[in-house]
Amino acid sequence: MPAIRRTLVFSAALTALLGYAAPVLAQSPALDAPMILSDSGPTDPHGDPLNATSANWAGYAATGHRFTSVHADWVQPAANCDTTDTWSSFWAGLDGDGSSTVEQTGTMADCSGGSPRYAAWYEMYPAYPVDFSDPVAPGDHLSASVTAGAGGQFTLVLSDQTRNWSHTVRKTLRGARLASAEVIAEAPSSGTGVLPLTDFGTVQFGSATANGQAIGTFSPAQIAMAAQGGATKAATSPLSSGSDFSVAWQHH
Repeated sequence: MPAIRRTLVFSAALTALLGYAAPVLAQSPALDAPMILSDSGPTDPHGDPLNATSANWAGYAATGHRFTSVHADWVQPAANCDTTDTWSSFWAGLDGDGSSTVEQTGTMADCSGGSPRYAAWYEMYPAYPVDFSDPVAPGDHLSASVTAGAGGQFTLVLSDQTRNWSHTVRKTLRGARLASAEVIAEAPSSGTGVLPLTDFGTVQFGSATANGQAIGTFSPAQIAMAAQGGATKAATSPLSSGSDFSVAWQHH
């Protein structure tokens, strides 16, 4: 398996505005630099894009405020595998946009040798990620939250309500800027660039909140994942009730 990093890649213009996320589920030191794609659409009163295109993120990212909590629920999608090795992850997190730290937790759905693989994890970058040993399967109802306290203290909670397990992790990461809150479906990257995205069908996210409010309160960027040639890899739906949306796979 190639070394993996899970990093937000925006356009040069968006990188100037938001920066890029530190790796998630990295299995080696950072190997690749941000790629260049284009953003689109209007901006909010803070000048942040309301619509964006990324090489490896799809979902919503809120910026322009200090964020101390994020939460989201989702249903674990199935990995539809052929002979191609592919990767995907689904998570809620703080930081990563406009900051060099990231605090996040979620699940993954990969294909290896034609077989699906599922796992749950958390990461406090720049520390390496940690996988949980509990099983995850398609159709499971997951709930994730990340909360920042005083002195760089963070509490990360990931629960599988279907399989009745939950993990609460308390870690310290000093210097976190608390610059963003996001709920994301992601394609990881390796030293050769963004890896093929697992065909996960559609993942349904719900109850997405930041600072205890619907994430839509903060006019977050609606991010579509696209290949460098412009073809959409994963499409993000508009927000419903300010907190519910879906991400639909389009191609590897």
